[in-house]
Amino acid sequence: MLADLRIDNYALIEHLHLKPSGRLTIITGETGAGKSIMLGAIGLLLGNRADTKLLFNQKNKCVVEGHFDVGHHPEVLDIFRAEDLDVDDDGLAILRREITPAGKSRAFVNDTPVPLEVLRRIGEHLVDIHSQHDTLLLADESYQLSLLDAYAGLLPVRARYATAYGALRAAETEGKALEKQLATQQRELDYNSFLLNELEEAKPREGEQEELEEEQKLLENAEEIKAKLTQATDALTESEYAANSTLKSVVTMLGGLAGYADTYAALRERLQSALIEVNDIADELTAAEQRTEADPARLAEIEDRLNILYSLQRKHTVRDTAGLLTVLTELRGRVGNVQELEMRLETTRATVKTARADVQRLGQELSAGRKTAFPKFEQETRDLLAELGMPNARLVVRHEAAAQPQASGLDAVGLLFTANRGAQPQPIAKAASGGEFSRLMLAVKYLLADKTALPTIIFDEIDTGISGEVALKVARLLRQMAAQHQCLAITHLPQMAAAGDLHYFVYKEETPERTVSRLKVLDKQERITEIAQMIGGSAPGKAAVQSAKELLAGR
Repeated sequence: MLADLRIDNYALIEHLHLKPSGRLTIITGETGAGKSIMLGAIGLLLGNRADTKLLFNQKNKCVVEGHFDVGHHPEVLDIFRAEDLDVDDDGLAILRREITPAGKSRAFVNDTPVPLEVLRRIGEHLVDIHSQHDTLLLADESYQLSLLDAYAGLLPVRARYATAYGALRAAETEGKALEKQLATQQRELDYNSFLLNELEEAKPREGEQEELEEEQKLLENAEEIKAKLTQATDALTESEYAANSTLKSVVTMLGGLAGYADTYAALRERLQSALIEVNDIADELTAAEQRTEADPARLAEIEDRLNILYSLQRKHTVRDTAGLLTVLTELRGRVGNVQELEMRLETTRATVKTARADVQRLGQELSAGRKTAFPKFEQETRDLLAELGMPNARLVVRHEAAAQPQASGLDAVGLLFTANRGAQPQPIAKAASGGEFSRLMLAVKYLLADKTALPTIIFDEIDTGISGEVALKVARLLRQMAAQHQCLAITHLPQMAAAGDLHYFVYKEETPERTVSRLKVLDKQERITEIAQMIGGSAPGKAAVQSAKELLAGR
């Protein structure tokens, strides 16, 4: 419910403050005074697009602020929880929209900045502006079905169906993606399996290539290596001037000098260590020479193995066995992924089957509920339209099975309408005039008033094309609706104006600088005068005044 509305610096409005009744609030005033401008400002609060050209003063920002009681709107509270927004203990929420002269738009909920989309989602549950243009929504079949389901009390079932349908579509989408991915990988499976088997049979080992290449060099040069090792050993131990013999002689010489100075003793010790090291080296050279043998068979074996590794590296465009091992891991993943995809696809198909069964079950429950409710809806609508001056009008629900499950159920549903006896009902967009549209929408919303938690409804000139007794009946319907839901009505008809619990008057005030739109609450006597002027013109006679009093007394 809208508890308080403030509009600053918008179009003709410099400052405006509206505190509507919890039931039916009437807004009247001269043409062009700013009644519809108020709706534009409220539209900003609901997330509509902003235009800086509509600023009253181009140097100041526009602010539209609405205080709403959201405690009885679970859908709104769900949005607040999802967006981590607070609601005070009284269930009050403050929505605010600001437009700067530079064109920057900002939205707030309880002083917390929010994206405009969040404001729009909240607003659509709080305010329903019913204007001549908005009535065109009734021509939309998805909107028609939502209204019908609300009337039939099927919204909880429809919500469960929507969840099941969403799960089905998600599972089907995932299944198609997996099938496509699997088909691609299956086409490559044979080739990848061949490459994998080839690598697994080759069994490349980390560092293997480097080891083999080193051994290959040794075997290819075995004779030269063996000869040089022999020569080196002889130079150290066997030749006439062998190194170890020379070192022994020097050690002996220095031994004779050791008694003269510590320096000579130290030098002798160092040479003795060198002699030991030379002998050790000679032993290792001898052992290496003995191990070194030409082995054509082993060399051929190494060359064959290296050729296999080189060939695999060229095929997979890598440089060494480490690269081959990386390719091996990747191929194992690709081949194994096909099996994983097959398992995932099997699971997804089972999910699709379950979700499709849920969709069918809940869809059939929806269809059954609709079939039961639609005849009653047709009859009640027909009775209301007759009260509203359309005795021959008929609203028919076209209900047939859809070719396939839809987001709204298993049915194709639409509203057909005729206002004339004997005429074939046609889609609403083709069959209803503007005035008929307005009354039809009023009848539908009246029927919904005690079926669901409607938001605050603002009727903008719903009295188009009616007068006299019909206007009284429309006023009575509005008053009955307002017993369940907060309603605001902008009207030019005295019958409608007299039905309100609270009456605001919008008027223009001329200042030296410009025209300004003003708003005031009418007291009892001012209401009589305003309604009398609506009946008899700017200078109403006694009869008009008396009629105004009677209208107010009879509400």
